[in-house]
Amino acid sequence: MHGFFPIMKFIFFFIYLPFVYSESHTFMTTYTGINGQTIAGIPEFSAVTTLDGQQIDYYDSDIKELIPRQDWMKEFSAIGDTWKEDTEIREQVQQIYKDNIHVLMERFNQTRGVHTYQRMYGCEWDDQTNDSYGFDQHGYDGEDFISLDVNQLRYITPVPQGLITANTWNNDRAQLEFLQQYYRHDCVNWLKYFLTLKKADLEIRVPEVSLLQEDSSSPVMCHATGFYPSGVTITWLRNGQDDYEDVDLGETVPNEDGTFQKIFTLYVNPEEWKKNQFVCVVEHKGKTIRIILSEDEIKSNKRRWKMNQYFCVAEHKGKTIQ
Repeated sequence: MHGFFPIMKFIFFFIYLPFVYSESHTFMTTYTGINGQTIAGIPEFSAVTTLDGQQIDYYDSDIKELIPRQDWMKEFSAIGDTWKEDTEIREQVQQIYKDNIHVLMERFNQTRGVHTYQRMYGCEWDDQTNDSYGFDQHGYDGEDFISLDVNQLRYITPVPQGLITANTWNNDRAQLEFLQQYYRHDCVNWLKYFLTLKKADLEIRVPEVSLLQEDSSSPVMCHATGFYPSGVTITWLRNGQDDYEDVDLGETVPNEDGTFQKIFTLYVNPEEWKKNQFVCVVEHKGKTIRIILSEDEIKSNKRRWKMNQYFCVAEHKGKTIQ
């Protein structure tokens, strides 16, 4: 029944990653262990780290490798031995979770079936108020099992099966004080460090602009993507003048890598192209990009249209372009 204690010793020295964005920032790592009777395609163990909801690294028991999910994390992974050490820790946690699931099955009087043990931990920081807090939650089969109250420096459990673990961990005062220091200070310091790395990477992101059209009778979309920060101005010009008619400006939406994208749709038929000149103008951080509407320009982006079709539909608030 003491199988849960070693997990504390391995995990806490690698929870150091942080987060990014404006105002409130959240960093979280999630471990998920599944007992041996797994479903095809689902690894026995996986570890995912997210920064403001975006995945920044990934590990599972099949690939046995820690994979950076963002470009700036690829650069960080090449610094020193940290990445190698983090990979080794995940390998250790993988074995610990395998053992812990069997311990929990005994406590819950289970002899068969597929069962999961999950841990979510990290911290949140507000860059306006400088307030922060840490969290550390464990679950079994989708239900709360045990969690750490960082302020009270005490583990609590909502189920009787968790009392043995809670009492064992609460009696280790040195470990509790270490965790309090980590969640109140160290985690936030790492958070700010990675926030700086991500922002430095994003600051150089300028818009990539394309004219997209599904077919010759469809509206033409001026699609700007991959830019940061989010402030951008898109304008359709007809013969050098702003065209306020037959246009539809979409919302600015985030991309998976933390950059943004936006679409400004022009409803114009091919006959009008011959009578007028249409230009899409994108302005971002003092840089201006101009693309003249032409059949050649649209043809060059046919393939891009297919790749971005989902985003184009989603941005127009339910309005589907056929």
